[in-house]
Amino acid sequence: MGQSKERIMKGIFLLSATTSIIAVFLICVFLFANGLPAIAEIGPLKFLLGTTWKPSNNLYGILPMILGSIYVTAGAIVVGVPIGILTAIFLAKFCPDHVYKLIKPAIELLAGIPSVVYGFFGLVAIVPFVRNHFGGNGTSMLTASVLLGIMILPTIINVSESAIRAVPDNYYEGGRALGASHERSVFFVIFPAARSGVLAGVILGIGRAIGETMAVIMVAGNQARMPKGLLKGLRTLTGNIVIEMGYAADLHRESLIATAVVLFVFILIINLSFSILSRKSL
Repeated sequence: MGQSKERIMKGIFLLSATTSIIAVFLICVFLFANGLPAIAEIGPLKFLLGTTWKPSNNLYGILPMILGSIYVTAGAIVVGVPIGILTAIFLAKFCPDHVYKLIKPAIELLAGIPSVVYGFFGLVAIVPFVRNHFGGNGTSMLTASVLLGIMILPTIINVSESAIRAVPDNYYEGGRALGASHERSVFFVIFPAARSGVLAGVILGIGRAIGETMAVIMVAGNQARMPKGLLKGLRTLTGNIVIEMGYAADLHRESLIATAVVLFVFILIINLSFSILSRKSL
């Protein structure tokens, strides 16, 4: 009786473990089965390197959206990664307990705020600030980058803090025994030991930034053209899909699914890069 229960539980655990693999496989099948024919019909070079997106004229170039996603994600990295990592170090090794009890719940709250609320905050706070102090109409690459930088903070902070706290105490004690100050022991002994976990937090933050949709739609301007500057509007890959999928049909719809294929490949490249960097850091 006990062995049969054990077999049943093993089967349940195996099914649970393979569910995510099956889900990813099905997503891949759907995307590639519906997206690759459109890429073949349009032409890979015209689709990936074309600078004009006008479905009414059968022009399906997604290079402006590819660059828009890359630029906005890069801006989010510049804003969010330094702040996130330094905040994680402060919480793990410098923050007094009574202050930690205030900051940590606030960070957890940031992680639970819906994307549309972030977008509304960007629309009523960041957009007017950028418009009044930097020029333009406020809905721009700069605004989207700042907003995404704020949105990826909880992911980077939580993962990085956990990685820093996971470093054995004898690393720190060894640094102190050699005469290093508290700050030097943290930044030159503990932080390098935790770099793999910190990098994981950064990669997860990048994935959140490149896949964000609603907040970016509300503050980026949604202009399907080549990005022309920090204060100009742009459109991302995710924004392009959401804005036009509701009324798209035939080749237009298939080209939007093909856009999702490109985005999916970007995420795969990011994850593979993280795996390679993690192996090199071990």
